[in-house]
Amino acid sequence: MANVMDVQTEDNLQYHFYPVSSGSIQFKVRAANDAHLALTLGPQETDPMYEVFIGGWGNTKSVIRRNRTKPDKVEADTPGILNGGEFRGFWVRWDGGVVSAGREGEVIPFISWTDPEPFHVAFVGVCTGWGASGTWKIEDGAEFDTPDKLEYKFGPVAAGSLQFEYRGPHNAHLCFTSAPAEVNPMYEVILGGWENTQSVIRHCRTKPDKVTLPTPGLMNPNEFRKFLIEWRCGRLLVRDGVTGAVLMEWVDPAPFPITHFGVRTGYGARGHWRITHFSPAAGQHLAPSAPAPAALYASPPGYPGGYGGAPMGGGQWIDASSGQVPPGAAPAGQDCSGEPLFVARAQHEGATIPGKLVQSHGCAYVPWGGLEHGKPQYQVLVGGSNNWVPTSGSAIPPGAFPGGQSEDGETLFVGRVRHEGSITTGKVQQSHGVCYISFGGQELGFPDYEILVA
Repeated sequence: MANVMDVQTEDNLQYHFYPVSSGSIQFKVRAANDAHLALTLGPQETDPMYEVFIGGWGNTKSVIRRNRTKPDKVEADTPGILNGGEFRGFWVRWDGGVVSAGREGEVIPFISWTDPEPFHVAFVGVCTGWGASGTWKIEDGAEFDTPDKLEYKFGPVAAGSLQFEYRGPHNAHLCFTSAPAEVNPMYEVILGGWENTQSVIRHCRTKPDKVTLPTPGLMNPNEFRKFLIEWRCGRLLVRDGVTGAVLMEWVDPAPFPITHFGVRTGYGARGHWRITHFSPAAGQHLAPSAPAPAALYASPPGYPGGYGGAPMGGGQWIDASSGQVPPGAAPAGQDCSGEPLFVARAQHEGATIPGKLVQSHGCAYVPWGGLEHGKPQYQVLVGGSNNWVPTSGSAIPPGAFPGGQSEDGETLFVGRVRHEGSITTGKVQQSHGVCYISFGGQELGFPDYEILVA
């Protein structure tokens, strides 16, 4: 999308579509009511599609709708949110299945909904209707200011990283919590503190700081500085957003699930922020960390037939939901926290995908399209063999357990890998020569893995 676009929309409920290159847009609109946005795969009204209605029903409420069907997925009372005589600024974001909208300068959305089966958004459409014409100014990215006040502005996260740019003289403060408030447990990252001389990582607002690093001149009031913060299994990394170099690192021996971030400035500083919401490649399908799809492998000696049909004694798939573990299900791995993981599978984008069940999260996770997708409805593997055979590439041993199929009809097998202290189950896709797992919000691919054999 161009940096700035001026768009006129008539009172005809006909979307004007434009390509998007990131997972969010920022815009201003002048309309008396009914500013509508559509998020789609292509430049037309086709399913799947998200619609965000701002100031509908006589400028009294806003809703999120999927595939033009009712009931609406979520609605919020927003009286007077639009104005026909002045521009009002907003942002809309979509990542990891979370669709949200908020006012310019505010991090917390006024409306948000999580789609259990998200899709890749490539175009945005805008229109007005129901008695309103509109004027739009549309930009990429979201920016906002924080005053010289030690009070966090909170927003949700859906992946294990946050990329941002900050322009200010010093004291960029970030916190990471399990709620949109300053509650323990909490991580805090202070960049350019102590008059722009040092940076720290702090836990639960207590001293001594877990990490202290001299960073003289880290911040600049006249230019943006870019950073990336990542968290995974209690490991907190602060990176230079340009070079990727690690500035600070700390491992929490008792990690907690992070669901929100907060930003603030203080001690004489005002800050200007640009936040790439949810992940470094927001809104795009991340390329899995695996080789490009390879030609089908010719089975080597010891694997005379490759996969030759349904295995014997392979167990059963039992329906479950919301973290339930059916009786008889045996752990097949463990999270980096030590929690047992179970073999699960779920439907996604026309595929049946093997993955992992994390009971404490209340859902199963499956890898697809470069991302990790949480599924509250899933099936768990019960009974059968617990025989895991080491292999690599596209070498599928005889009797390998077929756990599902891709959207193209290719058989997917059940595999697992060891990664960052975990043993994580996922899908083996023979035509790609890797085992894919979902981990830290991403789909990761490994050419060496173990495969379940009946």
